[in-house]
Amino acid sequence: MGYSSLRDCVNDLEKHGHLVRIKEEVDPYLEMAAIHMRVFDAKGPALYFENIKGTNFPAVSNLFGTLERSKFMFRDTLDHIKKLVDIKMDPTTVLKNPFQYIGSSAVALGALPWKKKSNAPILYGKTNISDLPPIVNWPMDGGPFVTMPQVYSEDITNPGIMKANLGMYRIQLSGNEYELNKEIGLHYQLHRGIGVHQQKANELGKPLKVSIFVGGPPSHPLSAVMPLPEGLSEMIFAGALGNRRFRYFYDDEGFCISADADFVITGTVYPNENKPEGPFGDHIGYYSLVHPFPLMKVHNVYHKKDPIWSFTVVGRPPQEDTSFGALIHEITGSAIPQEINGLKAVHAVDPAGVHPLLFAIGRESYTPYKKVDRPQEVLTIANQILGKNQLSLAKYLFIAATEDNPELDIYNIEKFLSHILERIDFKRDLHFHTNTTIDTLDYTGDGLNAGSKVVFAAVGDKKVELARELPSNLELPRPFNVAKLALPGIMVVQGDAFTSYNNAVKELKEWTDAARDLNFEGIQMIVLVEDVNFVAANENNFVWETFTKSNPAFDIYGIRSFTAFKHWGCEGPVIIDARRKPHHAPDLIKDEKVERRIDRLFEKGGSLHGIL
Repeated sequence: MGYSSLRDCVNDLEKHGHLVRIKEEVDPYLEMAAIHMRVFDAKGPALYFENIKGTNFPAVSNLFGTLERSKFMFRDTLDHIKKLVDIKMDPTTVLKNPFQYIGSSAVALGALPWKKKSNAPILYGKTNISDLPPIVNWPMDGGPFVTMPQVYSEDITNPGIMKANLGMYRIQLSGNEYELNKEIGLHYQLHRGIGVHQQKANELGKPLKVSIFVGGPPSHPLSAVMPLPEGLSEMIFAGALGNRRFRYFYDDEGFCISADADFVITGTVYPNENKPEGPFGDHIGYYSLVHPFPLMKVHNVYHKKDPIWSFTVVGRPPQEDTSFGALIHEITGSAIPQEINGLKAVHAVDPAGVHPLLFAIGRESYTPYKKVDRPQEVLTIANQILGKNQLSLAKYLFIAATEDNPELDIYNIEKFLSHILERIDFKRDLHFHTNTTIDTLDYTGDGLNAGSKVVFAAVGDKKVELARELPSNLELPRPFNVAKLALPGIMVVQGDAFTSYNNAVKELKEWTDAARDLNFEGIQMIVLVEDVNFVAANENNFVWETFTKSNPAFDIYGIRSFTAFKHWGCEGPVIIDARRKPHHAPDLIKDEKVERRIDRLFEKGGSLHGIL
């Protein structure tokens, strides 16, 4: 079975109890997002909004809200897709050896894109940007955004669908300086395929043709976020996963059109033409601020008959994109580690905003003839990780050796951090990358895309017994003297608010000098925070506050620290200053009036009564 359209998927989910229709009129300004987040938090169904204020088009969200529902949508192809992943998703390999992959051969054949004639349903009608659902998710957002787009571009020097890129990059539909119905904003981050395409077009002084698909079978948006091997078309993966060949054609102006999409926006991006884009409430849990990003000049907005607009909401994890990640892991398994020699497992920690914190396990085989007591090969692996596609956006990388504990669970935050802290030598095992590129969404550095990284590498025998409670005789000096234990060996400390780095360096020097002879037995890490009760409440709060609010090269200190031949280390606990800095982006805070207003839908008689 493969869905031929988004409506086909919606009907199937509704038939099996995975989708609820909201019949009441809802406001696309904050209300739809608030409803979505409340239902997502309750692990509720997909939502179909029938009556949206200001637009004639309905919308659906939370399709991928649970792993169970995602697996249900791809129940007939998931096992075969995993086999294709195992052979690096090259369908021709399957077709050459059909008996080795019984059942997967048909899936592989279905992976090949199918060029259609231009009388597809998507050409049923045209509309304007202003007629689309103007969904605004967060109070400070700069305008309505497309949050579930499939952005298609081709290599101007090597055109064609097999070399094309399909990515999910947010699109600002209006606001700021955009001319309504004529201009929209195209935001993309580092290590995105569209960037290569735009660079080549710029070098030739030509506009880049871009098509934005919305809706279509659920395999299409999932393909847009899949970390596929270099050179493999997302359209191939969409066909294999959806058990339906990706149907496409080119319109009269030469834009590629997804024949199965519900909406297609076509437009051109000209060299060096940017406009301010943002703010936007993003998946780290803060706003992306206003910055110049590519300007897309709109040509056409196509739609099929009775189309459905698809959207999602991002914010502090977990959100629906968390479920995307769970499904991607379900599909890819160990495919990514296989691309780096010696890497056994890698995990971007979702509660920490994904890119700020990465856990990895590698092998230590450089000197098998003697016992390893310091990081060797894992440092080589760490360097490869920090140079590998989107893995390179990691800010904090904690890496362990599989030989020290073959059963180490990379998805267990407490146990993994404990494993590292029990073995790490802070005099030797911290490795900084200063003045480098970091995630576009991370505002802890000293400029857009600019900041630092650090590797915590630990191998060998257990060196420290981590504290399970604070030492009874520990009296911390002011101003950081209110403490709680967040995790074994990790103490969070509250004190004065951050004012400036000049002051921070001075006050941390005075504090560490005063604390240098205290009994920190079993305490390996100290984190300075604004609210110890919040940060120590659970591990998700801890990793979010610690790793999204700190810049390693600026915010790591230590008890009895030193610099020797450009290597920084410390003899006592390492200190991370995770207090809010003046240049940080604002937190995402819900509008309480909107929250009260949507209560009507969950009360008796409302469409969502009994969902929570």
